[in-house]
Amino acid sequence: MRLGALLVPDDGTNPRSITQQAVAIEAAGYDSIWSAQAMGRGFMMHDPFVALTAAAAVTDRVELGIAILQLPLYNASDVAMKSFSLAQLANNRFLLGLGVGSTVSDFEVHRENFGERFEVFDERVKELRQAFSTGVINGQSMHPWAGVEGGPPLLYGTWGKRVQRAAREFDGWIASGMHRSPEACASTLLDYRSAGGGRAIVSTIRVMPDTDLQRLQKDLAVYVEAGFDDAVVMIFPGGPGLDEVRSLV
Repeated sequence: MRLGALLVPDDGTNPRSITQQAVAIEAAGYDSIWSAQAMGRGFMMHDPFVALTAAAAVTDRVELGIAILQLPLYNASDVAMKSFSLAQLANNRFLLGLGVGSTVSDFEVHRENFGERFEVFDERVKELRQAFSTGVINGQSMHPWAGVEGGPPLLYGTWGKRVQRAAREFDGWIASGMHRSPEACASTLLDYRSAGGGRAIVSTIRVMPDTDLQRLQKDLAVYVEAGFDDAVVMIFPGGPGLDEVRSLV
């Protein structure tokens, strides 16, 4: 099982925090670096496209992914432009995780209707796929660079519902290691695989200062045994070191 790490929000006093984290994660032997997306939750996070662009500039090997982008909050043409740009800058190491969204405050910040998010998601996914597959959106060609046509792999983030859709329509599934137990994720993985699903990633496995590493190792073993392809940890300040966590897998 591959191991990735999420970039951790900070207090904003260190403008090099993102690049320093990215360099350290790659140097510790992790396979991927991820950025989350949230607004209006009582703390500030870097825009995931901006954060991963910074990470792309200081890394060479690791994959770079968003886990996840709440697509109903964005214009599809804007996502397409940023995705083509990041894919080119990262030499096609970019993975785009998409989700419907589950937190009302994020939608309030954007003045979007939370209750209509599923319908809007479907519409934006259709527009985004067209932009990636043809380079055309709203009747206008974006003229994507050679090498990034087709866009990045699209991953569907869901806690467990609609996992069959992830298997049928997307390049992979992102499960929630924060909101569901390892056993619950493993159970849903069976449904995903039975529907023909490919890459399976469990993200946002929180590693806190008081995390028991033996317990964490057992949880990671559940994901390995279940057949997850990737696990993504989020190591908070004061928690175990990157090397310590990497050695558990």
